[in-house]
Amino acid sequence: MLHDMTKGSVRGHVVRMTMFMLAGFVIQTLYSLIDIYWVGRLGKAAVAAVALSTNLMFVSLALTQSLSVGCVALVSQAAGRKDEAEVQRLFNQAQSLSFFAGVLFLSVALATMRTYAERLSGDAETARLAREFLVWFIPALGLQFTMIALASALRGIGDMKPGLVAQLASVLGNMALAPFLIFGWGTGKPLGVAGAAISTFVATLGAVFGLSLYLARAGTYLRLRLSLLRPHLSSWRKMVSIGLPSGAEFLLMSVTMGFVYVVVKPFGSPAQAGYGIGSRVFQAGIMPAVAMSFGVAAVAGQNFGSGHHARVRAVFREAGKLIAVLMIAFTVLCQLAAAKLVRPFSADPIVLDVAADYVRTVSFVYVFSGLVLVCAGVFQGVGNTVPSLIASAVRVVAFVGSVLVASRRPDFTLRFIWIASVATVVLQVCIAVWLLRVQLAENTGPERLAAPDAT
Repeated sequence: MLHDMTKGSVRGHVVRMTMFMLAGFVIQTLYSLIDIYWVGRLGKAAVAAVALSTNLMFVSLALTQSLSVGCVALVSQAAGRKDEAEVQRLFNQAQSLSFFAGVLFLSVALATMRTYAERLSGDAETARLAREFLVWFIPALGLQFTMIALASALRGIGDMKPGLVAQLASVLGNMALAPFLIFGWGTGKPLGVAGAAISTFVATLGAVFGLSLYLARAGTYLRLRLSLLRPHLSSWRKMVSIGLPSGAEFLLMSVTMGFVYVVVKPFGSPAQAGYGIGSRVFQAGIMPAVAMSFGVAAVAGQNFGSGHHARVRAVFREAGKLIAVLMIAFTVLCQLAAAKLVRPFSADPIVLDVAADYVRTVSFVYVFSGLVLVCAGVFQGVGNTVPSLIASAVRVVAFVGSVLVASRRPDFTLRFIWIASVATVVLQVCIAVWLLRVQLAENTGPERLAAPDAT
C-alpha cells in the first residue's frame, strides 16, 4: 500500500513513521541485548568477544546505509510524484544491488575475520571466542543487505507494517533459540558464543524469507520482476551517490568504535567488556532518535518530490521538538539508574563499574545526538547527504585527536574518553544545524503546489 505523506499533518506523519521505525529498532536492539544477556553468563571474556562484533556491525551498517538512504530518497520522491512505474523499477534495482553488495561484504569479512579478532581483542581467549562468534555472525550480517533493501523500499512508500512483522517474528525466534544453542538445553551440546551467533543467523534468514513471501503475493504494491532486476549501472550509481555519504558516516562510527577499543585495550578485557555493555545500553536509548531519522527521511522525501517545500521545513521543526523531549527523558533515566540499566549483563563488578560510568557520562549527549540524527534524516529526504557527512567527519577528527593527545598523559583515564565523546557531539550538532539551514534555503524554493496544514 502506498501512503501519501504529501497531505495532512506533518507531525502526524512523522509520529506514525517514527512509531513503526521505533518498534523495528527496539526489536533490532533486542537482538544485541539478548546476546549480551545470555553470553554474560559465560564470563567477561565471552562478553568482550561478542561486544567486538559491534564494530563490525557498524561496517555492515555503513554499507547497507549507503543502499538504504539512496533507495528511500529515490523511491519516496518517485512516490511523491505518483510515478508508480519508477517506484517499481527502483525497488527491483535496489534488490539486485543489495545482493551484489551482500556477497562482496560476506567474502571480505570472512577472509579478514581472524586478523580483525586478534587485533582488537585484549587477550588470546577473547580473540578465540570472537572468532567462534564471527564465523556465524558475519553471514547474518550478509543477510541484512537483502533485509534492508526490502524494508527501505517499503519505507519509501510509507508501508511499514510488513517489515515490522518480519522483524518481530525474527527476534522472537532468536529469543527462543539462543539459550538452547548457547547452553545446550535439551541437546546436551552447549555451543557457547557460537550458539548466540547461529540463533541470530537463523532468525535473520527467517525474516528475509518471510518478507520475500509477502512481496511475492498477488496484490502487493511492490513486485519483484525478473525483467527489472537486471543491473542498470546508472540507477546503481544514483542510489550509491546519494547514500554513500550516509554510509561513510556509519563507517566513521565504526572507525571511532574500533579506535576506542584500541585505546581501552591497555585497561584489560573488563574495560572492553564494560565499554561494550555501556555502548549497547546507550544505543538502546538513542533508538527513538534513530527511528525518527529514518521516518523523517521518507516524509521529507515525499514532500520534496512533490514540491511541498514548506512541509519539508516543517518536518525538521516538528521532529526536533519531539526528539528533544524524548531524549531529555532518557538522560534523566541514565543519571538516576545507570547501575541498574547495566546490571543484567554481567556479574563482574569491574565490568559493571565501567559500563555504568560510561552510560552516566555519555547520557548528556542524548539531546544533541537526537538533533544530529533529525538533521541527517532531512538531508536524506532531499537527496543530499554530504553536509551530514561533513559534520560527522569534523566530530571524528576532533574526538580522535583529543583522545590521542590525552592518552599520552600518565593520568589518562577512561572517563576522559567519555567526556571527549560528549564535547565533540555538541560541536557536531552545531555544524549540522547550520548546514541544514543553508541546505533548506538553497534547495527548497517556491512552492510548486499549495501546501496543506503542516501541523
